[in-house]
Amino acid sequence: MAKTAKKVAIRPLGDKVLVQRLAAADISAGGIVLPDSAKEKPAEGTVIALGEGRLLDDGTRTKFAVKAGSQVLFTSYAGTEVEWEGEEYLIMSENDILGIVG
Repeated sequence: MAKTAKKVAIRPLGDKVLVQRLAAADISAGGIVLPDSAKEKPAEGTVIALGEGRLLDDGTRTKFAVKAGSQVLFTSYAGTEVEWEGEEYLIMSENDILGIVG
């Protein structure tokens, strides 16, 4: 059974992780208000749900290094973007996660 941080009807499979990306900054570090076209999508988000783990040759499953609710950093082009009930999520492999924040 997948572990979930908040109630979402998307359940990742295998070694996949469901992540909600953090909102992009509206103001630059220098105080300039950024239009939507200039905002970079952050490579940071919150883990919402985990799959069951990668299936090994002996039939057991691997354990995840992250858990639901963790703030994570991931590669710029990680995962597949999906939209569900007006919210945007990423489904990515655990290998795309670079680290845990905090």
